[in-house]
Amino acid sequence: MEQVVTPLSRRRKTRQIMVGNVPVGGDAPITVQSMTKTDTRDVEATVKQIYEYAAAGCEIVRISVPTKKAGEVFHEICARSPIPVVADIHFDYRLALVAADGGAACLRINPGNIGGQDRVRAVVEKAGEKGIPIRIGVNGGSLEKELLEKYGAATPEAMVESALRHLKLLEQEGFYNTKISLKASNVIRTVQAYRLLATQVDYPFHLGITEAGTPWGATIRSSVGMGILLAEGLGDTIRVSLTGAGQEECKIGHEMLRALALRSGGFHMVSCPSCGRVQIDLNRVAVEIEQGLREINHEHITYAVMGCVVNGPGEAMDADLGVAGGAGEGRIYRKGELIRKVKEEDIVAAFLEEARKLKAERAAV
Repeated sequence: MEQVVTPLSRRRKTRQIMVGNVPVGGDAPITVQSMTKTDTRDVEATVKQIYEYAAAGCEIVRISVPTKKAGEVFHEICARSPIPVVADIHFDYRLALVAADGGAACLRINPGNIGGQDRVRAVVEKAGEKGIPIRIGVNGGSLEKELLEKYGAATPEAMVESALRHLKLLEQEGFYNTKISLKASNVIRTVQAYRLLATQVDYPFHLGITEAGTPWGATIRSSVGMGILLAEGLGDTIRVSLTGAGQEECKIGHEMLRALALRSGGFHMVSCPSCGRVQIDLNRVAVEIEQGLREINHEHITYAVMGCVVNGPGEAMDADLGVAGGAGEGRIYRKGELIRKVKEEDIVAAFLEEARKLKAERAAV
């Protein structure tokens, strides 16, 4: 039984754009993105990584196009990608033109960093011709020098002013097919910047905490920062930034959205933190069960892995499938009914066997 909860706040109303066949903003589901970490010139490695991301739930992928050689092979990657590709461009407007012709579903480019208005116009005309949006990406670590001098640091106000500057360059050319990100490594600064800009524009937001760190710290900072904004109804597409595997970025992103009732799907597993009452190796059992459930990939279902007789039976009986530990044993419940009692060493195998049965029965309906 999937838990039914209501989001904490109504989504902010924005215009909607299309990134390939994926809607962003408006009433569209909040999407999960990641960015490839391969050398873009290596087409095979990049395409392989995109498929790995897609299998982990990535719905839009961004690829850096930093050189002419990367631009030359970009079309091959787009043609083979199972999900829309965003071209990440800095400084050289010609690479944006190449990427747009090569099949980019969106351009990530800051108009103020590519030269005069004539270059902005060239990119805008190409984007308009191809029907692709532009993402303005303000980063607290690369803010304009004059804004840093004006505000003394990459403050929320400085980041918002930067975004509005870039927006103005596009709007002067009659271009409004835009989304915006305001990323900093500082959680509070990022939250304040998005809140401030939300009062001034109706463009969709791409959320993220940039340079968030290695998986442990980055997961916490991303969950706190984006969790606050998402709970307030801000955000239309997200990326969890990790110094690590992009697949994990996608998994964490989906779990974050599910925790806030902003996306459904996937399985939901609860497990107790363990204590002195537990008489089985709960940590091992929980980890192995979760790994097995990911392979089974059964959506819209709740599992419970509990350690003792205090909260265990109640949680286990409240789940579609649950197990409560005892003295060297486990009791497996299905929709509140005790169906098996097994030895500790057999808990994982027995639980996954029952999970496969449940998946097969649901599929046959």
